[in-house]
Amino acid sequence: MGDGHSHGGGQSTRKLAVVSAINLAGFVAELAGGLLFGSVALIGDALHMLFDAVAYVLALGAVYVGRRTEPGSRWSYGLNRLEPLAAFLNGVLLVPMVGYLVWESYQRYLHPVEIEPLQTAALATGGLVLNVVSVYVIQGGSMSLNERGAYYHLLGDTGASIAVIVSMLVVEFTGSKLADPITAVIIAAIIVWSAIELIRESSAIFLQRSPVSVEDVRKRLLEIGGVESVEDAHIWELSSSLRVATVHVRDHATTVAERDALNERISTILASEYDADHVTVDLVSAGTDAEKRREH
Repeated sequence: MGDGHSHGGGQSTRKLAVVSAINLAGFVAELAGGLLFGSVALIGDALHMLFDAVAYVLALGAVYVGRRTEPGSRWSYGLNRLEPLAAFLNGVLLVPMVGYLVWESYQRYLHPVEIEPLQTAALATGGLVLNVVSVYVIQGGSMSLNERGAYYHLLGDTGASIAVIVSMLVVEFTGSKLADPITAVIIAAIIVWSAIELIRESSAIFLQRSPVSVEDVRKRLLEIGGVESVEDAHIWELSSSLRVATVHVRDHATTVAERDALNERISTILASEYDADHVTVDLVSAGTDAEKRREH
C-alpha cells in the first residue's frame, strides 16, 4: 500500500479580498447613481456587484478555513469541501437577482421613467474601470474553483457595464427609454450564464465526476513494466486544489524492493501526469490467484 500527499498553495485569499473590496465600492456608487438618475440597468449592475462581493466573501471564508484546518480524526481531508460548497451557493445566490431585474425591467417597460443618461453612463464607466482592475487582479496562472467563479462573475460585470454605457448613449441620442429595461434583461441573461457555469463546476466536484479519463489512466499504468492489470482506478476532486487517486494493481514483482519501486513509479505518474495530490496504490501479486487455484 502506498500513500502520497501534497496540497497546492496560491494567493486565493489575497485576490478574493481585493476584488471583494473593489466590488463593494462599485456597488455603493452604482446603486446610489441608479436610484438618483432612475436607471434600472445601473441598479442591476450595482446588484450584480453586490452579489459578486457576497460571493467573494463566502469564497474567501471557505479558502481561509479550508487551508487552515488540518486533517484530523473526524475530518480526514480537512475542510476542503467548503470551497465547492461556497462556489455552489454563489451560483444559487445569483438566481433571485435575475428575478428582480426581469420584474423591474417589465415594470419599467409598462411605466417608463425619466433617466439621466449621461450621468448614468459616467457612473457605469467608473464601474467598468473597477471591473477591469478586478479582472487584472484575479486572472493569471492556475486559478482555483472560487477564483474561476470570481473571474466569470467579473466578465459578466464587465459586459454589464459596457451594456449600460451603450444603452445610456442610445437614450441620450434617440430619446428611447426602452433601452434601459432591455439592457437590464441582457444583464440578467449574463448573470444566468455566470450562475450556470459556477453551479456546473461545483456540482461536478460534489458528484465526484472524474476530472480525467479513467480509461486513459488504466492504459497509462498498463504501460509500466511489472504491471499485469489495473483492477480498480478512481480519480476525483475534493476541491479545485485537492485531487485524490486510488488504484488497485496486480503486478509481477517478486521482491519487496521491486514492489516498492513499482509503487513509487505508479504514484509519481499519477501525481505528475494526472495532478493527483493524494495517491493510494494497492499492489497485489499476480501470482496470488494462481496459487489459490493450485491449492483448490
